[in-house]
Amino acid sequence: MNRRMVMSLLLVAALVMTTVLAGCGNKDSDKVKVRIGEVTRSLFYAPQYVAIEKGYFEEEGLDVELTTTPGGDKTMTALLSNAIDVALVGSETSIYVYQQGTDDPIINFAQLTQTDGTFLVAREAVETFDWNALKGSVFLGQRKGGMPQMAGEFALKKLGIDPQADLELIQNVDFANIPAAFASGTGDYVQLFEPTASIFEKEGKGHVVASFGAESGHLPYTVFMAKQSYINKNEKTVQAFTNAIHKAQLWVESNTAEAITDVVLPYFENVDRDILISSIDRYQKQGSFSVDPVIDEAEWNNLIDVITSAGELEKRTEHSELVNTTFAEKSIEAVK
Repeated sequence: MNRRMVMSLLLVAALVMTTVLAGCGNKDSDKVKVRIGEVTRSLFYAPQYVAIEKGYFEEEGLDVELTTTPGGDKTMTALLSNAIDVALVGSETSIYVYQQGTDDPIINFAQLTQTDGTFLVAREAVETFDWNALKGSVFLGQRKGGMPQMAGEFALKKLGIDPQADLELIQNVDFANIPAAFASGTGDYVQLFEPTASIFEKEGKGHVVASFGAESGHLPYTVFMAKQSYINKNEKTVQAFTNAIHKAQLWVESNTAEAITDVVLPYFENVDRDILISSIDRYQKQGSFSVDPVIDEAEWNNLIDVITSAGELEKRTEHSELVNTTFAEKSIEAVK
């Protein structure tokens, strides 16, 4: 083989390689980027992490970027300022924005969790817990107007306990500092999410004695939402997003806590695997993970009752005003 032929073959090979690489680049660029802001990093959101790790978003042609935006106020600010495209946060935040007046409302389009995600943690373990034991105690609660606190108060009222009169209620501790405050001796009881509750049990700092999720009923506790203007301009993207979430929901529903833990482990590298399994098992047993993305009217009405009971609702906001179930319903038909 002469030198000219060798050079020709090398040139052809280079051109082929360039074409292949260009094709790969085009394939990646074809994916639509969606920026998600999650209100906190929590095992409560396991199906979202499953959707990412199992490649369901990629299958739907999406390239998602996940950012943790601690707190409902920060998450909603990020959404309103277009720093993110989709927010994963409590539906109450969309209602608060709507009540303030807006020509571009925040629309709830896919539900991820359907119960409160907090557990009642006591300093001492008890075999049989009686909610009346809370009366006269010091209770380290959550932020006023936030979903954990409102759902917790709603559950207590159903159980015949007046949170304002029967408890010494502490609500001046920032969300991120609540576990540390309890660990340092503040309060007799505290309301905690997983995996913090299980970590406290393992370390002997507290004991889970009851579930607020089991008492407050089904409601759109954590939901994917976006501006109406974004949805109007990106209907195919929102549908693809919802399809990916529903794929993850079906996978989570049909798998064990151990299997789910192995998928979401990269998001909780500093937490022991047995703690993650225990936490996910608790959420599965009380049915916290939504089995489909539909935000139905009964759940929405329960949410309105919770917010009204907390005195945070200026006027009733109907399901039809801030919920779009079209994408969720189509995902059920598309994903089997």
